[in-house]
Amino acid sequence: MRIKTVAVVGVGAVGSYYGCRMTEAGHDVSFLLRSDYETVSESGFILASVHGDFRVEKPQIFKKAADIGPVDLVVLAWKTTANDSLTEVVRPLLHDKSKILTLQNGLGNVELLAEKFGEERVLGGLCFVCINRLSPGRLAHTAGGMVTVGALSTTDSLAELPTLFGPHVDLRLTDNLAEAQWRKLVWNIPFNGLCITEGGIDTEELLARPGQEERVLSLMKEVQAVANALGHEISDRFLANQVSITRPMGPYKPSSMLDYVNGYPLEVEAIWGEPVRRAQAAGVAVPGLISLYETIRQLDAER
Repeated sequence: MRIKTVAVVGVGAVGSYYGCRMTEAGHDVSFLLRSDYETVSESGFILASVHGDFRVEKPQIFKKAADIGPVDLVVLAWKTTANDSLTEVVRPLLHDKSKILTLQNGLGNVELLAEKFGEERVLGGLCFVCINRLSPGRLAHTAGGMVTVGALSTTDSLAELPTLFGPHVDLRLTDNLAEAQWRKLVWNIPFNGLCITEGGIDTEELLARPGQEERVLSLMKEVQAVANALGHEISDRFLANQVSITRPMGPYKPSSMLDYVNGYPLEVEAIWGEPVRRAQAAGVAVPGLISLYETIRQLDAER
């Protein structure tokens, strides 16, 4: 897999950060922007990072996918709530050998992309990073950055991928994408969910509130039970470690919580709904997850 040209679709916190890292690494990166176009055109991207601050002064930015044209790699980083526009936006970016790397949260995204564009094109990426978009073009990266990538089906070598984002991003390949997705859900389901249902709070406050750490662990165990039933072994030690690594993050604001407090649509189905459906199909009882899903779905519907 030879990567010379890249298009980043969805230039929020995740897309901006990893797009800037690819630019820093010397790749020919085009950013597809909407509302932030004018600001980024004037000021570029400014990143305050634990690995050292840097700026991309003159990024290649576009308002329309057709103006970018076909590229070797499409990095899909918008929220799953925008997936109705996939065909319209992604199709103009593809040539015969283009790959699509989705960095989206939750379940069902790689399958949807495979259905629309062919499974041989699709790569699934899981980001483990603490990053927030402070304002258009301005980012704060406070911890992490690792990306785990797996393929649905490919005959191409993925040997070039580990250097895609440059030296400050640890990119690891996995031959079990589904298991990697469930491992990320162990964190995403409780922390994103409870930070919403507790009123829009950060992870530090959530863990400090009486009884909430127990709720976090209970939800993690339900996710673990579904994953194990589907053949993906997740240990109790892994669950405990997810809480341990969250404490040093301090008052971290998960992306779904920020969407909630800012009045944006929530990724209800990808993060909570699809795991519930797969649990039910596997015959695994997940009462806490169902309750959380229904509460978040109701909060989203009330906007």
